[in-house]
Amino acid sequence: MTAHASSAPRRSDATRAAILEAARERFAADGYERATIRAIARDADIDPSMVMRYYGSKEGLFAAASAIELRLPALGALPGKHVGAVLVGHFLDRWEQDEVLTGLLRVGVTNDAAAERIRAVFTDQLGPVTAGVCPDPADAPRRAALVASQILGMALARYVLRIEPAVAMSREEIIGWLGPTVQRYLTAEQP
Repeated sequence: MTAHASSAPRRSDATRAAILEAARERFAADGYERATIRAIARDADIDPSMVMRYYGSKEGLFAAASAIELRLPALGALPGKHVGAVLVGHFLDRWEQDEVLTGLLRVGVTNDAAAERIRAVFTDQLGPVTAGVCPDPADAPRRAALVASQILGMALARYVLRIEPAVAMSREEIIGWLGPTVQRYLTAEQP
């Protein structure tokens, strides 16, 4: 095997990683509509044709750049009375540490592709976790939607719109307010 052949995959992986990093930053800063393939390529220090080669289109690049694993905790292993607080705390940690998640929310407010991505992330990842702790797994999709309304609402207020009382609240205050509501959505009997 030649040196060229063995180093090609590494260059390819590095190029893909540079494109994704530049795309995440550009989509978060400019939103989906204003972000361009040319700007992303410039940020990644590559030719725009390479972005198209690897991702096919702006939509394909956005889908790859917004692939998010929520890394949800195993709620079924926790005492039932703590699942709401644990889930709210988990999401606060994710929002604080993951600009891609915040960027996706920002873009999702005005872009159908991003909104669909958010729906898929929450449906595919939050739905099964909800089914594992709610009294009737058949009711999990509605309960997951209610949980998402609280989580996404706080994220929008705190990290995107930056509504001052939400920004100023401590982590403990937010968990204290939202935890019981999320807990009820997850575990209470249906009203």
